Amino acid sequence: MISLWQIMGARTLRCRRTTVALTLAFAALGPLCVFASSAADSDAPRVFFGRITSAGEPVVGALVTFSHGEPAHAVTVFSDEQGRYLSPPLAFASDYDVRVRRIGWKDAHRKGEAPSATRGLSFELERVDTAAEFAEQLPANHWYALVLEQLEEPAERAELKQQCTYCHQQGNWATRRERTREEWEKLLVLMGRRGAMISQSLRAKLPDAFTAAYAPENALPKLLAARKAGSPVPPPTAVARRALIEEWDLGGRASTQHDVMVHPDGRLYSVDGPQDALHRLDPSIPGGERKSWTVPRGDLPPGGVFASSGRATSTSNSHVGPHSLQTAPDGSIWITLAIGNQLARFDTLNETWTIHELADGIYPHTLRFDGTGRIWYTMAATNHVGMFDPETGEQRHVRLPARTWAQAIILRVMPLLLKIGSYIDIRGSAAEGDGIKMPVPYGIDIAPDGGVWFSQLNERRIGRVDPETLSLEMFETPFETPRRLRFDAKGGLWIPSFSESLLAHFDLEMREFRTWPLPVEPLGSETPYALAVDRETGSVWICGTNSDSMIRFEPEPERFTVYPLPTRVTYTREVDFDAQGRVWTSNSNGPTWQIEGGTPKVVRIDPTGAPSPATSPLFAKGAPLAANED
Repeated sequence: MISLWQIMGARTLRCRRTTVALTLAFAALGPLCVFASSAADSDAPRVFFGRITSAGEPVVGALVTFSHGEPAHAVTVFSDEQGRYLSPPLAFASDYDVRVRRIGWKDAHRKGEAPSATRGLSFELERVDTAAEFAEQLPANHWYALVLEQLEEPAERAELKQQCTYCHQQGNWATRRERTREEWEKLLVLMGRRGAMISQSLRAKLPDAFTAAYAPENALPKLLAARKAGSPVPPPTAVARRALIEEWDLGGRASTQHDVMVHPDGRLYSVDGPQDALHRLDPSIPGGERKSWTVPRGDLPPGGVFASSGRATSTSNSHVGPHSLQTAPDGSIWITLAIGNQLARFDTLNETWTIHELADGIYPHTLRFDGTGRIWYTMAATNHVGMFDPETGEQRHVRLPARTWAQAIILRVMPLLLKIGSYIDIRGSAAEGDGIKMPVPYGIDIAPDGGVWFSQLNERRIGRVDPETLSLEMFETPFETPRRLRFDAKGGLWIPSFSESLLAHFDLEMREFRTWPLPVEPLGSETPYALAVDRETGSVWICGTNSDSMIRFEPEPERFTVYPLPTRVTYTREVDFDAQGRVWTSNSNGPTWQIEGGTPKVVRIDPTGAPSPATSPLFAKGAPLAANED
């Protein structure tokens, strides 16, 4: 179920990739394009290398992270089956913080280290001592599964997943702490004011469900039993361990990097909803060059068209709420301003803005360009799909079908409700009443034939708009909560099921669905927010939004690969690819302070970018691996 208050809360053409074979030469220890070079102190590459062991045995799949600078840029590789790790050549000569992490072992840290091809840096990890320490390391989905199992009805579990994981990980270190029943009741009302509208029958059960699930005497034995049965988070596969993962801090402690997009010039752009900002990251500059712009607000008040007489949050400076962004054919960037009810154009050359008011509908959400350069977008609050032609200024809007008369009436009077809400605080009563299940147009994409496809979150439906006649076709999905959908190069439509933890494919010719459960343990605990399709390889990349991961699905062998991410509480929302086929996403948990380190990040994964210790002369017999043992 979803309420008005919950709603408030181009791709680029790529050059053909080239594969560079690894050799035994130092120059091939990793792709030099990952880091721009700075003035070198010597001809030797700046790398970290060594072994990760515990009680003398190799630790497989440890995440070894090298962080530098403020704001930070972090590079992560995995240890191999012999516990060996090897970084790519690094940009700076010193002042790296090195962290080693693997669930089941205590983190190891070294500060102020200098990369060197002549000096290894090895780590001996200690096992965690207690069940509490082990449980503390588990991603949020393991803890959330404890809450879900308290509910007997599948419909109630689906409702809880829909309403309590929209903006943040449920079950992270901040949300899973032990509370009294009264504290849970108060928190549920607070979450209702922020958009988590649930039925009264479920609300009556949740205080006891959360209290029982997160009580240490209940939670710890179950999580520890999972460890004894074999690690609940097994080491990443050999395929996953080939990945190079990079993270850049972007924005401030009250920011949210909601959606990201790679521009044809190779720079990344990200929208920051709470701060009405557009950020740019240039990863080709050592450490990453960052620049930000404030989106024009005009005379809109805080909260924009959703301004309420209710108490505002202390950290949000949002008047227009930038949400989704895409590159236009002319290289400019277009952004949906969700709570400003506008579209914005940013000229990347002149760094100037143009704002366009929307003639109909409320809350422009996700946008895509069609082959003629027109913008199509979902309007989440009023059940519309909209079209804007940048050349002519023409706007067209299609009202999508509602299932019930009650839904239809509420959607029709939505503008009036907004006006009333600006004078009278109706959030409080809504937060304690029954949530109303509303159709919410969410993801949108353009098919090869030009058809405009969208998902209706909460309604188990997807649909097609004819771009010329605006006629509609609707299709029932065999799963709950279709979210952000995308087409592959063959015209197949891929859809994540947010509450059922599924990946789905829809064949447009046969009008048939196929589904695959996401292989994240415990099964059913994942909440995939979005996906994107690499049109060169056909791989589908899915957000592991509740499990600190990204998930790749290769359709031909029907094979999943799970890539653990280095930062705890990584809430991923949108996915894009650069010209080299590397995968970009953002860490946008809200509130931001729950993220490890307290700062939002953007993330890049190169699936085959990590240099191989097996082919490096640094691990040949007699190499100075133990030179760090002073």
